[in-house]
Amino acid sequence: MFGQYVRSFVIAIAFAAFGLAMAGAAAQAAQNEVILIGAPMSFTGQHATNGKHSRKGYQLAVNFINENGGIDVGGKKYDLKVKYYDDESNPKLAAKFAKRLIKKDNVQFMLGPYSTAITDAVADVTEKYRMPMVQANGASLSLFEKDRIYMFAVLSSADQYLTEALNLIAEQTTADGGDTSSLTVAIAVENDPFSGNLRQGVLNAADKFDMKIVIDEFLPRDFKDMTFILDKVKEQKPDILVVSGHEGGAELAIRQIKEQQADVAMLAMTHCEGADIHGMYGVYADYTLCATQWSSDMPFNGKWFGSPHDYKKRFEAEYGYEPPYQAAESSAAVLVLADAIQRAGSLDREKVRATLSQTNIETFFGWIRFDETGKNVAKPIVLRQLVKGRYLVVAPSGYAKHRVVYPRPKWSER
Repeated sequence: MFGQYVRSFVIAIAFAAFGLAMAGAAAQAAQNEVILIGAPMSFTGQHATNGKHSRKGYQLAVNFINENGGIDVGGKKYDLKVKYYDDESNPKLAAKFAKRLIKKDNVQFMLGPYSTAITDAVADVTEKYRMPMVQANGASLSLFEKDRIYMFAVLSSADQYLTEALNLIAEQTTADGGDTSSLTVAIAVENDPFSGNLRQGVLNAADKFDMKIVIDEFLPRDFKDMTFILDKVKEQKPDILVVSGHEGGAELAIRQIKEQQADVAMLAMTHCEGADIHGMYGVYADYTLCATQWSSDMPFNGKWFGSPHDYKKRFEAEYGYEPPYQAAESSAAVLVLADAIQRAGSLDREKVRATLSQTNIETFFGWIRFDETGKNVAKPIVLRQLVKGRYLVVAPSGYAKHRVVYPRPKWSER
């Protein structure tokens, strides 16, 4: 009797093991195939901070899509996988890795690196090999002036970054019964392609409103001292000062405007979050207008992630901090590529490229529609004003959640 029990037990264990093995095999068979995507990215070097934000944005979107069943391509399911190389913030190295990804790693599509210069180098490679690339972190107009047909950018271009500030001061002046032709503008920018495009956008906006440019200067290359510009600001008393010098320029401007007690009715700049102007200078950074590609309280909604607030919650749960726009725009690039592959119903590069060119979708990041150069022409730049540690959306007027504090309180009144 005992032997019979033993034999029955052994048989039961064998059948259970067989069942587990069969279930495992079935699960393996049911796994989606993989679409391999390449991405050189700056994990070290001068762009390391934003490079890491961008990679997190890419990976969050890839994980989200895969967790929700992957994407359907002609009736077949695929997961996404990204292969990265650290380009060390070096355009030449990024181009080398882009070629390796295409020729040796056999990636099927590409996502862009961080910064205009590196994106430009990588785009030369993807164009040569007819490889569709959706990029999220190269904004300079020069990228779109080379007759490229395989590069698509989800972000707004550099010339738009601070034009909204001039629109805002024009609206305020008109609402108060004033004439925009009475307004004066001061410009202080880095001598680089991004800031050069931004400056041209500001000049065009000033011309539209008949505003007068009274200061037009380059920031020092080492970002150590801009008192020669602020001396002119104190003398000329412009109505608005616009500053663009990436994180170094933002930090310098906030610090020395406070040190020099330079009063200006409106201060607008880029890269406030990257420079952590509130964390470094607290209330002294208040009332600065900060340009951003995205804000978590914008009224958008998309197939993946849902609203900007939903995306923010997902990112915070995964990484423990609020997503900067570099992460959000990078996630959007993944979504746009995935959407195009699905709509193409094919992994053929030419079909996907053609489908990308017809993109017109709403995402948590905003509307995305490309012109013939691959530039997104559907999404606005957002202006947020820093007030008591909070970034409040004040422009464009159709999206504003708060009224701008204008003019900025003088230093003697704080």
